[in-house]
Amino acid sequence: MVHSLAAIQEIVASSRAAGTTVVLAEGCFDVLHVGHVRYLEDARRHGDLLIVSLNSDRTITELKGPGRPLVPEDERAEVIAALRCVDHVFIFDSSSSRELLAAVEPDIYAKGTDYTPEGLIEREGLHEFRGRIVIVGDEKTHESTTMVRKLQTK
Repeated sequence: MVHSLAAIQEIVASSRAAGTTVVLAEGCFDVLHVGHVRYLEDARRHGDLLIVSLNSDRTITELKGPGRPLVPEDERAEVIAALRCVDHVFIFDSSSSRELLAAVEPDIYAKGTDYTPEGLIEREGLHEFRGRIVIVGDEKTHESTTMVRKLQTK
């Protein structure tokens, strides 16, 4: 289900009160592929509730450049919310992961295999509320940017 950030904060608060382990995953998910699915499925295994923060259209354009995203944020959110392993989705309109973590305060922050816990500046903010980082998914051999380039050349 797709929610506002305020609704996600309420869900996290009530879930935490019930003893639920909250996992937060984030991403653009512009062109959904098997690497995304494996990342999200693995993230879900680390807790009781998987919340996905979806980058807004504006932040994707900042990150990936003009012409991206290919799929509007509302449609991307609907697709991600339809995945069996995902409990809740919200669109986040900041490029700061620190702001994201401060807003949600997950027990677990799931990142893909192209990261290491030591290399993430977000790890400092996680300690403020006893959150931890887990690296999930398979080796990053699938990339939306690469897929888009291939499609554009055909």
